[in-house]
Amino acid sequence: MPPISQLDQFLEDNSDIEIFEILLHDLNGTQRGKWLPKDKIQKVFNGGFKMPLSSCSLDCWGRDQEELIAASGDTDGICVPHAETLARVPWAEKATAQMIVSMGNESGDGPYGGDCRSVLKSVVDRFGQLGLTPVVASEMEFHLLTLERDKFGIPQHSQTAIDGSPAIGGQTYGIDTMRDAAPLMNAIIEATKLQNLPVDTLITEFGPSQFEINLYHQDCAVRACDQGSMLKRAIRSVAHQHGKVASFMAKPFAEQVGNGMHIHFSLLDEKGNNVFDNSTPEGSELLNYAVAGCLETMADSMAVFAPNINSFRRMVPGCYAPLSPNWGYENRTTALRIPGGDNRAMRIEHRVAGADANPYLTVAAILAGALYGIEKKLKAPPAVVGDAGDVEPTLPHFWNDAILAFERSKFIEEYLGSELRTNYARCKRQEKQEFDSRVTLLEYDAYL
Repeated sequence: MPPISQLDQFLEDNSDIEIFEILLHDLNGTQRGKWLPKDKIQKVFNGGFKMPLSSCSLDCWGRDQEELIAASGDTDGICVPHAETLARVPWAEKATAQMIVSMGNESGDGPYGGDCRSVLKSVVDRFGQLGLTPVVASEMEFHLLTLERDKFGIPQHSQTAIDGSPAIGGQTYGIDTMRDAAPLMNAIIEATKLQNLPVDTLITEFGPSQFEINLYHQDCAVRACDQGSMLKRAIRSVAHQHGKVASFMAKPFAEQVGNGMHIHFSLLDEKGNNVFDNSTPEGSELLNYAVAGCLETMADSMAVFAPNINSFRRMVPGCYAPLSPNWGYENRTTALRIPGGDNRAMRIEHRVAGADANPYLTVAAILAGALYGIEKKLKAPPAVVGDAGDVEPTLPHFWNDAILAFERSKFIEEYLGSELRTNYARCKRQEKQEFDSRVTLLEYDAYL
C-alpha cells in the first residue's frame, strides 16, 4: 500500500486523532521530533516537513556538535515518512498518533548519511545485492525502579527484601514475581498490542527489579529496529504512568548485573531458505563466514555496542557481558552464541551490546560484520567449549579505546559510511569530555 494510502486508512480507522508525534532517531537512538496537529500531517507526506540535519547527531543531552554546525550552516534536511510505523499513543492524554521519519539530504533526492535508520537500510540493501535478506529479533533487559531516589540521587529498586534493602536476586523466570508486577506488565502488553509491536515473551531476569522482553523475528531488519525502539518508548511511558521508572541503562547498580540487548539474526536466500542451515548441527559454511566477520569487526564496533561511560561498567566478569571476541554452540558465556534446536532456525545470537545501545546502529554494525565475513570468506576460529567468561579482555575495555578504534576503522567507514563515522565519534567525544571534566563524589571521599 502506498504511504499516502496507508495514512488515509489510518485516519479512517482512527478518526479521533488530534496530534501526530513525528519521531526522528539521533545517534544515541533517542527519539527527537515535533508534534503536528492532524490537519498538518499531509505536509510530511508531501515532502514539506524539515528538520536540521544536525538533529541526527545530538548528544545525550540534546546538544549540537559545533563542528557540524560550522561546516553545514545548520542546514535543513527533508524528513521522509514511514507510514508503516503509524500507531496510536495509548499513554497520551489527547488522542495522539506517532510515526517514524528518517532524514533525507538537503535536496531530498536521497538519504542523509548521518541518519542511523538510513545507515541500517544501506547495509540491508548490500545484502539484497547478494540475494540475501537478514531476519532479525531482539531481546532487551531493563530495570523497574521507583520514581523516588535516595538522598544521594541513586535510584531505588522496586523489588526489595523484607527490610527494604534490594532483593538478593531477581527470581529468574519467577512466575510469582511476575504476578506481583502484573498490573504494570499487563498494561505494557496492552500498549504493545495497540501499537502493533509483536512481543514474544516477558520474564523476570537475574537481577532484582530486572525484566527481559523479547520481540518476534522480522524479515526486515529496519522494521525490527523500529519495533525495538518503539517498544522501549512504550515500556518507559507505561511504567511512568504506573509510578515506576523503566531504565535500559547498561549498569545502573555497580554490584549487580547490567542490562544487555541480544540480537538474533539469520539470512534468507531468494527462495526463503535459511542459508545458515545445511541440515547439520554445525551449520553452513556461510554461517562460519558470518561468525568470522562478526568476530573480526567486533572491536571496531564496540563504541556502538557500548556507547557511553556507564556501558563499560557492564563489561566485567560475571555479568554475562563478553570481554573477548569468541563464539560457541549453546554457550551463553561467549560473545556469539549459536542456539540449539531446529536446524531450520539456525541463527547467530550476538550478545555484546547493552540495552542502552542504539538498536539501528547496533544491528547495522552486526550485519555489516557478517557481510564483511561473507564477502571476504573469512574462517572462524574453533568454537569455544565451556566457560569463556574467565578470559583476558581483548575487546576495547575503556570508552576512549572504543572511540579510537571506531574513528580509525576502515571497516566502519566502508560499511556504515564516513559521515556516520565522523559524526558518531565526534558525538561520543563531546559526551566523554563532559564526564572527564567533572569531579565525582568518590574523588571528594578519597582525596578531599
